[in-house]
Amino acid sequence: MIHPLFKAALKRPDLVLHHLANYGELLKCEAADAGKGLLVQAAAGVAAAVALLLALGLTGVAVMLGVLHGTFHWVLVAVPAVGWLGVIVGAVVATRSAVQRDIQDVRDEVERDLHLLRLAKELKNE
Repeated sequence: MIHPLFKAALKRPDLVLHHLANYGELLKCEAADAGKGLLVQAAAGVAAAVALLLALGLTGVAVMLGVLHGTFHWVLVAVPAVGWLGVIVGAVVATRSAVQRDIQDVRDEVERDLHLLRLAKELKNE
């Protein structure tokens, strides 16, 4: 006995080719999105590194000015805090993984197809 899906594939090979072409298109789109995500992560990493250098410099200057004048002023905390905020935002964006979500979409699609194959096998056995 030939499985019904194999019968359908033998009668209509264009459907199988169309399905495989759709998989190829999905992989191509997901790879392009992953490339864009990696580019954004790299840019965010560079921005975080530059912000870190800026924040360290501003913090050092604020400490020196505070010691030099012997008084506290809120600007000595606020200005370096902007640099540290840039470090945090850049680090969060750089460490966020967009590639895993893209790969998960492809895995979900394959899992749906495998589920349909199992379902067809169960229906054939009944």
